[in-house]
Amino acid sequence: MAATKIKKIYFASDQHFGAPNKKVSVERERHFINWLDMVEKQGSELFLLGDLFDFWFEYKKVVPKGFIRVLGKLAAITDSGIPIHYFVGNHDLWIKDYFEKELNIKTYFEPKDFIYNNVSFFIGHGDGLGPKDIPYKLIKKIFTNPLARRLFQILHPDIGIKLGQFLSLKNKSISGDNVMKYLGEDKELLIQYSKSMLKQRNRDYFVFGHRHLPLNVKLDKNSTYINLGDWITHFTYGVFDGKKLELKKWE
Repeated sequence: MAATKIKKIYFASDQHFGAPNKKVSVERERHFINWLDMVEKQGSELFLLGDLFDFWFEYKKVVPKGFIRVLGKLAAITDSGIPIHYFVGNHDLWIKDYFEKELNIKTYFEPKDFIYNNVSFFIGHGDGLGPKDIPYKLIKKIFTNPLARRLFQILHPDIGIKLGQFLSLKNKSISGDNVMKYLGEDKELLIQYSKSMLKQRNRDYFVFGHRHLPLNVKLDKNSTYINLGDWITHFTYGVFDGKKLELKKWE
């Protein structure tokens, strides 16, 4: 995918709206919308790399209550002609077609390659990539199993969504509540995954979320791994100006 005209392309991930409670979440949501106002003015494209919400499940006729401010802003951005790409994360595995039909946001369930101004990107949320993290991969298969999804849909939305939000908050390791520390290149799974992908084909940038830790790591002289951090403690984002991708903090 190549862009013919680039102003700036923006990247963000892991907002986890809804956590840890409504009051704090709404404050963070307003902060994020201020950033989206800037994106709408200066950007030509927006990538959101998953976990916009701490829990999201779409019933046939029901979506979770709340989040009207951020959903309305995203709709306004796409209505203005700015494309938005959304990569499904591990907290919103149960997205179906709401984003595409109601918000005109292209939705992806797997990492994908993009090219802008002859600069190549490999982009995804980042959960379950590489040969390790076997327990999570098994849980993900269960959660995304069509039968398991149908069984969950039997629950009344008031019960199902409340249960999902409760369990999501309990899982602190992926809700951003714990202190994230850089483990080093040999132990960072997404860095190892990116290096393995480099053996297949060169990419200038590997861009992921999920880790909740802003990282900018040189993989070799031509390739860089970027983790976008989160909007819980870091409020970091990526911006590509047509030549290079940088990590920045929204103050």
